[in-house]
Amino acid sequence: MVMVSPLSEGLARQFAAIVGQGNALTRQGDIAPYLTEYRDLYHGLSNLVLRPDSVDEVAAIMRLASKTKTPVVPQGGNTGLVGGQTPDLSGAAIILSLSRMNRFRDVDSVGNTMVVEAGVVLQTIQQTADRIDRLFPLSLGSEGSCQIGGNLSSNAGGTAVLAYGNTRELCLGLEVVLPTGEVMHGLKRLRKDNTGYDLRDLFIGAEGTLGVITAAVMKLFPKPRGRSVAFIGTQTTESALALLARAKAAGTLTGFELIARIGMEFAVRHIEGARDPLSAQHHWYVLAEFSSGRSDEDAHAAMEHFLTDALETGEADDAVIAASGAQADAFWHLRENLSWAQKPEGGSIKHDIAVPVASIPAFLAEANRAVEALIPGVRFCTFGHMGDGNLHYNISQPVGADKAAFLARWHEVNALVHDIVGNFDGSISAEHGIGQLKRDELLRFKDPVALDLMRRIKQQFDPAGIMNPGKLLS
Repeated sequence: MVMVSPLSEGLARQFAAIVGQGNALTRQGDIAPYLTEYRDLYHGLSNLVLRPDSVDEVAAIMRLASKTKTPVVPQGGNTGLVGGQTPDLSGAAIILSLSRMNRFRDVDSVGNTMVVEAGVVLQTIQQTADRIDRLFPLSLGSEGSCQIGGNLSSNAGGTAVLAYGNTRELCLGLEVVLPTGEVMHGLKRLRKDNTGYDLRDLFIGAEGTLGVITAAVMKLFPKPRGRSVAFIGTQTTESALALLARAKAAGTLTGFELIARIGMEFAVRHIEGARDPLSAQHHWYVLAEFSSGRSDEDAHAAMEHFLTDALETGEADDAVIAASGAQADAFWHLRENLSWAQKPEGGSIKHDIAVPVASIPAFLAEANRAVEALIPGVRFCTFGHMGDGNLHYNISQPVGADKAAFLARWHEVNALVHDIVGNFDGSISAEHGIGQLKRDELLRFKDPVALDLMRRIKQQFDPAGIMNPGKLLS
């Protein structure tokens, strides 16, 4: 690891001069919000936050950082969940906030693209697309504050991956500032471009360890003319899997979320205005959404046909179709706040895993047995994107347990669960990234040749080791 010295006052002034004193934060009270993350798992130190306004300013910052071997931590909306955006405790790193780079450089309704800067908030992109009768499908619980640069750097997933893919699939081109200050101008709005290596994909999911994404070309889609959303009760994950297969054949399936019963209990208990959509209790719930290019009536017809067959075969025990757009939004609000609803229940050890869709029932059975044997009385608040195999396998502490003692076993439980994920040829990080949280676990599960290639790429792009040090690769 490259040794670094604390950031001197003189060097801090040189960096601040690039963006102007008003956009260089030096007071610890102003810097504090940038030093920790949502789960409060990681805390860092820094004496300087820079808020550039242009790619030229980012390039100047990186040239000076390269010359002086100053570590740089790029940061978007600070909504990441694995500590990828948090500096270390050395106090040597600059935090590079992209929040002021929030312009739309181009919106093309004919070509179905938009060129956006890294600091544009995801929800703003969604709303801008909607105003021109288009859809930008990336949707996350943090969409009101996360920024597209961070979404790209972590290759964010969300609830629409089943139909549209994750962030990587939604991007056509990137503008990136390299650690040297060079700028890769890759903002082509082309669907086809076979002119060599696809360098774009090196930076998507790299968590800021290879360069700073400053702008991107994102895909837009025709806006659906109708949708139908239903809450479904079922008894087993096997029956939920059968429901998924039936739903895929019934219409344009744009959402299929699995929720354990205890998640529903937490939601009703702690989310204001939430209620169980079904009159009876069920072991498992599915939130399904169909979309239509024609009308709500068309989407509802597909949903009704799907549910009629599912109820007749016993794959579903009960179901309710949202009677309005507001009720459909309420169903999704319940799902999107499940992580928050766990907080009042005490400590929660979380996993963002993926296994082959067909293996979900077997994985859950094996993982539940193993974790229950390790910590009797734990509560399994499993939910997530069953349609693409990504589950948030979250484990809440036993009732009355000591929260600190439970959370102290985080890595022990992670290791146990990840071993089982590995046995199913799955992934220990489906959509949140590696960051600091899973850096050591990556060594256990990544193919050694692939890991070596990643290190060689990192060395080639960032020989001084200044780009987001300590993240992704150790």
